[in-house]
Amino acid sequence: MRNHRLLLAGAMLLLGIAVAAAADQPRFTLRGDRFAPLAWDAMTPEQKAMTEHVLAGKRGSLNGPYNVLLRSPQMGDLAQQFGAYTRFDTSIPHKLNELAILVTARFWNGQYEWYAHRKYGLAAGLNPDLIDAIAAGRRPAGMPPDEAAVYDFCHELLATRQVSDATFAAAKQHFGERGVVDLIGVVGYYNIVSMALNVDRYPLPDGAKPELPPLK
Repeated sequence: MRNHRLLLAGAMLLLGIAVAAAADQPRFTLRGDRFAPLAWDAMTPEQKAMTEHVLAGKRGSLNGPYNVLLRSPQMGDLAQQFGAYTRFDTSIPHKLNELAILVTARFWNGQYEWYAHRKYGLAAGLNPDLIDAIAAGRRPAGMPPDEAAVYDFCHELLATRQVSDATFAAAKQHFGERGVVDLIGVVGYYNIVSMALNVDRYPLPDGAKPELPPLK
């Protein structure tokens, strides 16, 4: 009887430890194609630290490039911190920042990036017609001056690797020199995101269809 009690107590202790360990594990599901989805138990301490940093931030999600960036967790953690600034703390107004992200996603034909940020852009107040024009590879008509300044700056920088004096002056007029640098930053970060997702062939969520048509 005494041995039975000891065995039962030991089993309960192990169960308690297992439950506590499971409770300490963050809840997330990673996706990927060429980069197989990582599981918490298979991660290195550096990967776990990066995962916790992403989940503790304003994103609260590991959707997107993180399954790729976790392969180089030191670089990936720096990148996600930079990305958090360019998305949430930039000097560019939120709606216009989403416009810059969509222009970058269209340039790279980034289907997942577009899928995610089209919704964010609409929620931030971008006109659906403007978003549809970008998806079709056209300069949107009827943009107010601040939207035109962002679109022209980002599109010209991506398409020509330069910006004209007029385009630079318009961006500086609306957003100041800090804003010009923040626009460069958001385009730069989402170039990294686009390249990571395209190299991985990152899948859309189940049931989602590609929204970007091929451009001629």
